[in-house]
Amino acid sequence: MAATAAATIGFPQAYLEGKEVKETSSLVTELCRHFYTQGWVSGTGGSITMKVHDDSIPKPDQLIIMSPSGVQKERMQPEDMYILSPNGSIISAPSPKPYPNKPPKCTDCAPLFMKNRRLSLGKRLRKLGYKAYEMRNAGAVIHSHGMESCLVTMLNPQAKEFRITHMEMIKGIQGHGYYDELVVPIIENTAYENELTDSLTKAIEAYPKATAVLVRNHGVYIWGDSWIHAKTQAECYHYLFDAAIKLHQLGLDAAKPDHGPIQRHVHSQNHISTKLSVKSRVKDSQNQTEPPRRCIVLDIEGTTTPITFVTDVLFPYARENVGKHLNLTYDTAETQEDIKLLRSQVEDDLRQGLAGAVPIPHADEGKDKVIAAVVSNVEAMIKADRKITALKELQGHIWRTGFECNELKSVVFEDVAEALEKWHSSGIKVYIYSSGSRLAQRLLFGNTNYGDLRKYLSGFFDTTIGNKKENKSYKEITETLGVEDPSEILFVTDVYQEATAAKAAGLEAIISIRPGNASLPENHGFKTVTSFSQI
Repeated sequence: MAATAAATIGFPQAYLEGKEVKETSSLVTELCRHFYTQGWVSGTGGSITMKVHDDSIPKPDQLIIMSPSGVQKERMQPEDMYILSPNGSIISAPSPKPYPNKPPKCTDCAPLFMKNRRLSLGKRLRKLGYKAYEMRNAGAVIHSHGMESCLVTMLNPQAKEFRITHMEMIKGIQGHGYYDELVVPIIENTAYENELTDSLTKAIEAYPKATAVLVRNHGVYIWGDSWIHAKTQAECYHYLFDAAIKLHQLGLDAAKPDHGPIQRHVHSQNHISTKLSVKSRVKDSQNQTEPPRRCIVLDIEGTTTPITFVTDVLFPYARENVGKHLNLTYDTAETQEDIKLLRSQVEDDLRQGLAGAVPIPHADEGKDKVIAAVVSNVEAMIKADRKITALKELQGHIWRTGFECNELKSVVFEDVAEALEKWHSSGIKVYIYSSGSRLAQRLLFGNTNYGDLRKYLSGFFDTTIGNKKENKSYKEITETLGVEDPSEILFVTDVYQEATAAKAAGLEAIISIRPGNASLPENHGFKTVTSFSQI
């Protein structure tokens, strides 16, 4: 039967019995034993599935090894594994073991065969793991029943998301840094398999940055592009879930940058007034009605910070120190990656005939020639005020040295620090979206003339999420923040085209009028402010 199934999908029986499949099966059993000691797969619960890595086979076409359902995970052997086709159908099933062992089960793994059938919850959830392969091109999926992943969904029975920020282990989650807010969707248990499948699919679609989905009162699904990545992230997620539970027990809020006290609902007049000013529609100074806001996203240059600080301080510092920085750090992986990004950008610039672009030679032509070419290109890019990731990454690394050596001190307008503190205290999450790299943004707000303001910020976005003048970038931010109604996000910028793009994506947009900012078109149609105190 196994030979027939294998031949049908193009995998000979010899391949099923070959080195790659055996090694992957052995790895799954090893991980199950380890996860059992962590409490993730006890009581026969939980599951691990993994692609059979083979360089000769495209990843979407690779076989999948899956641990069986309802068996003692810590006692499994490699021959106890199921072998699945790339579309989830069973190619090879393990032989039953004598009493008192239960027969292995994996009938829920075929997405089409099991459609609309009633299954036990554990079976349904293991079947759902296939969605991560289908929608995220995962290399491995871990389904954990860890106590932390269950309890964390009970802290707030109405919450549709788990949120945490400013924790070191967030750095272990793909696409996240220490200062970022990690958002994990929470889906509800349902009575029918197809209903749960739909909710998981919607969660994966709605949270493109997520690499996990929590199932309330049950567990968590975690995936990565390889088994190592999935395992690492699983360890980080469980640590963060446990940290959030412990912070909650102490009355502290894991979603606040300073992990301050949880805001309780106290039915006093003062509390009601405060809540009304934040969540209800309020009147501004011109007696106009403003919408409720969950998040505020701020531009930097010309909004929080004078344009002159960027043009007269930061840019010249980067231009004057780029050669020195490259010479000192040339052999580091970080600088080599910076040069690689710049070389790729310059190649595009040369194809388009952009002025100032000169070819960057490869390393075998010598360090001095490479550095000279990089310096020439960087000077031309800064002069043209290019808003490109390759330049911004290198600038951020140069500025980091300047801030660490106290050669740089960033400047924000006098109303900024007070407004950030006010919004933070009111429960409004504040984010930064700038063409500068996330590193540069963190450096700027961590070293201001008003001290370290990062404790008031929930995250940072740069051009890796998209061009600031394109509305799809703001749609991506909305999805990343997990905000269902984009009008609950306020974007403040000094650039008309950015405000227009944000508005087209459904966000509320306000234009900042600061000294030195460019003039606006007549009848631009946006509300303007000269100080954050007017917001």
